[in-house]
Amino acid sequence: MTAPQLPPFPPIEPPRSTVVFPDPRRLGAGQQLVGVSRAITPGMALSAYRRGIFPWPVEDEVIPWASPAERAVFPLDAPPDWPRNVRKAINRARSDGLLVTVDVAFERVMSECAGARPEGTWITTDLTRTYVELHRLGWAHSVEVWAGPDLIGGLYGMALGALFAGESMFHRRTDASKVAFVALVDRLRARGFELLDAQVMNPHLENLGCIELPRDVYLDRLPGMAARPLRFAG
Repeated sequence: MTAPQLPPFPPIEPPRSTVVFPDPRRLGAGQQLVGVSRAITPGMALSAYRRGIFPWPVEDEVIPWASPAERAVFPLDAPPDWPRNVRKAINRARSDGLLVTVDVAFERVMSECAGARPEGTWITTDLTRTYVELHRLGWAHSVEVWAGPDLIGGLYGMALGALFAGESMFHRRTDASKVAFVALVDRLRARGFELLDAQVMNPHLENLGCIELPRDVYLDRLPGMAARPLRFAG
């Protein structure tokens, strides 16, 4: 496995987007859709994250932008109390000699995340192109889990100051995504990150220990976190 080229730090700003996103605070309690576009660029995506909004495409032609009323997050201010099944996964990974890397195979991780969902995926061609460019500029990052030469799990997301916004994860072997998630949390805590944003709660995230924050609380914390430039890679 060749050593990856480290993403630039501080990250490079992409060309500025002319799109102005609405304030998510104006959404009603049961609303999460901020707007819809027909295109996505790195500048648009970065501007959206800075306002607490993320893209959630349903197909290549339509890109909804969302800010959930309840935000799924993983707190980083205390050592995690991992559930028993997660602790077992970590112990098994150690005994199996699995290797965890960072930013070694970003585009492959995105491709695996897109292909690992039989119900379909929001990881469209335009979205992939956008995040690959954000990775090149130093904003987007991946965590990979390897069994020998085989990529068996991983995740990717955006590092925005002291906030990491997780986008998607996958596994090709049982519990490999849990191994990637634990490795991500360990790295974020070691480097002083304040919050791991998991966006929308589901049973898997709840089992990992994610909780929900009201949208206004998340938006109140966002500017302070985004203003603290922390290095994720390297």
